[in-house]
Order: sequence, then C-alpha cells, then structure tokens
Amino acid sequence: MLEESARILGKGSTPLGLVPEGLICICSMRFCPFAERTHLVLKAEGIRHEVTCINLKDKPEWFFKKNPFSLVPVLENSQGQLIYESAITCEYLDEAYSGKKLLPDDPYERARQKMVFELFSKVLINKQKTFYGGNSVTIIKYVNWPWFEWLEAMKLNECVDHTPELKLWVAAMREDPTVSALLTGVKDWQGFIELYLQPGGL
Repeated sequence: MLEESARILGKGSTPLGLVPEGLICICSMRFCPFAERTHLVLKAEGIRHEVTCINLKDKPEWFFKKNPFSLVPVLENSQGQLIYESAITCEYLDEAYSGKKLLPDDPYERARQKMVFELFSKVLINKQKTFYGGNSVTIIKYVNWPWFEWLEAMKLNECVDHTPELKLWVAAMREDPTVSALLTGVKDWQGFIELYLQPGGL
C-alpha cells in the first residue's frame, strides 16, 4: 500500500518533520514530468511513500535546504538522506529497495539501457519488440514516458505519426499497469497549462 499526502506547501510553511520508518517522502509537483519519473518507479516497485507537493512558484524557504537547485523531485528517507535529480532518484530507488528491479543486473545490459536513455531522441533500437530494447518495461522507459503523456494535452499527437514504431510504443506504454494507474486526464493537463500561463497562476 502506498501512502500519500495531499499537502501543497509554499513560502512560510512549516518545515517537514522526520520521515516515518518504513516510508520514503517525495517532494513533488503533480504536473512536473521530472517528478512523474520518480512516481512511476515508486509505483512500479510498490514502495510505500508519502507525497508533499511543493508550490514551485512560491517555494518554501526550507525547500532550498533539501535541494540547492530547489527543483522537484526530492526524496528523503527516514535517516534524513536526501536524493535529487530525477534520473538519479529513479536509479536510487531501484538499487535501494528489494522490489521489482527495473534495471538489469548485467553490467552490459545496464549500460545499454542508459545508452538508450541518452540517445532516445535519435535512436530507436530493436524495432521488432513491443517496448524498444526488449519486451518488458524498464526504468529507462519510465524515465522517458512523462513527455509522451503530454503530447495529447498539448495537441501534439501528430509528432509521432511519422514514426510508426514510436507510436506503437506510446500505445503500449499507456497499457502498462503502472503508467495507466498514474495517467493524468487531458482536461486536467489542459486546465493546469491554462492556469500556469496566467499571470499570478499556479
């Protein structure tokens, strides 16, 4: 069972207390694609966690001590250890917890997955597979997914029309249980974008 909090904290808010034993806290923002990467890994690996949402336009003073760049996501465990930068948080979760592993144990396969991540925009390997690079979803697929979720909300679906393999991958990812559980509705995305672009918006 995953534990979440609906807190949205901004400037002047009380600093967070200690993270309870057995949980990990993620400082997040619902519509941040970088934070979504980490949420996908937390969900896929069944890691019990609590969520604190940060108002990114009016950040709490204490948040700058959690991450000097003051960006989400930030993970904090019950030992007070802090981990930030989304790709790093995902790899940390995969290594630190004993649930489903999303990166291969084999050093070459791990390196190969990371190369796919680095070259994603240019290279589509093993096109005969449902999920590029293999028939299963790995951490690299989750790390890349959030930007594809935005396509429909931004009315940019046609961007993948000329790449049939990538279009099939997007459809397959939407069917993944972890991705489908965390999908945000198009109307919610569009409502967020409209509010965010308004002066004094979110």
